[in-house]
Amino acid sequence: MIRRILHNFATRLATALLSFAVVWLTAHYLGAAGRGDVSLFVTDCAVLLLFIGLLGGSSLIFLAPTHNVWHLLAPAYGWTLVVCTAGTVTVGALRAVPETYLWHLWALSLVQAFFSINTSLLLGRKREASYNFLTVLQVALLAGVLLVAFLGLAWRKVPVYYYATYVAYGLPLLLTFRYLLQLPDPKNIRSGFGHTVRELARNSRSSHLSNILAFVNYRLSYYFVAHYADARAVGVLSVGVALAEAIWIIPRSTALIQYVDLVHATDKHAGLGSTLGVARLTVLGTLAAVLVLCALPPVVLTTVFGPEFGAARPVILVLAPGVIIMSINMICSSYFAGIGRYWVNNVCTVVGILVTVPACWLLIPRWGIIGAACATSLSYFACTAYLLRQFLRATGTSVSDFVPRPQELTRLRELLAKAN
Repeated sequence: MIRRILHNFATRLATALLSFAVVWLTAHYLGAAGRGDVSLFVTDCAVLLLFIGLLGGSSLIFLAPTHNVWHLLAPAYGWTLVVCTAGTVTVGALRAVPETYLWHLWALSLVQAFFSINTSLLLGRKREASYNFLTVLQVALLAGVLLVAFLGLAWRKVPVYYYATYVAYGLPLLLTFRYLLQLPDPKNIRSGFGHTVRELARNSRSSHLSNILAFVNYRLSYYFVAHYADARAVGVLSVGVALAEAIWIIPRSTALIQYVDLVHATDKHAGLGSTLGVARLTVLGTLAAVLVLCALPPVVLTTVFGPEFGAARPVILVLAPGVIIMSINMICSSYFAGIGRYWVNNVCTVVGILVTVPACWLLIPRWGIIGAACATSLSYFACTAYLLRQFLRATGTSVSDFVPRPQELTRLRELLAKAN
């Protein structure tokens, strides 16, 4: 498991570095206001993608081992078209945005959703190498096209991001069909097309509700800042959040492999010992990465992103405790998702929203983006406190089980040495 996690971590590290390049390029060449516009567009797309998961999402991974992938693909694609169309119309009705913005929102959310659906099916069949390759390729194309446009063509406007995204998702999407065509049908297909659709819908509603609520919890502050301040403030906040959350490649790498293994396991509790061992190292790695990020002086941010972004450092410092505690949250969340107890994750995210909404309302008008960071960290602590309590009760473990053991550190050093 650790070796597979390291491979997944390497992929996510490469993705994070390339994503950092995207953040830097948009911040450096579009400024804080341009970066804010890009962040709001990305957030709008992400909202649509969340509702697409009500007939897909992680349920595709859950059902792919025992179902025909094409039976899963058809309803997921149909639902995607409905959601992207209805969502784009809703955004146009609620916000004063240009018509061209809405067309890009509709088309790009469709392409991103199709790509996510296809790669989820590959991951559900344990085609992790293909999944990792496509994930890195997508971000590499986005960074590469932006670099050519900003530097080579001197085209430095927000629409550049839209056209770069078409390339970045369109080409890998075509590749996913090649990989899907190579997948054999599972030996024991449980049901036909009609029953598969009903099972996908039932499973998705339960599993994906927590993802929707979690996204609201993570990004609601952007809209509060846009309302009480401006796009420039959103741009500065987004840079601080992007740098802090980049550290989550560590717990997300662990959680993803753990979820896939639990889905395929016949005994859901047999691997609890190894899960806790990896969780301990995950918390330690997250803590180390956060300390390094917090040690960066403000001059680094102003030199890399521009003078407007020095204000992102206080955001990072306030977010840091919440980023660390969320590493535990992600491990526990993937455990409950893997054993099918989705209601625990749903309640967890509701707890977070109950903290986020009043905290944003009270803190952002007074402290701006620092208030947004405070609200986010408070929410992270509330969510994790509830989820950890449920995990300890369900597994019979204690908080001390998350403290790394000396032999595990030695084993990790050996694996890293072999990888090098």
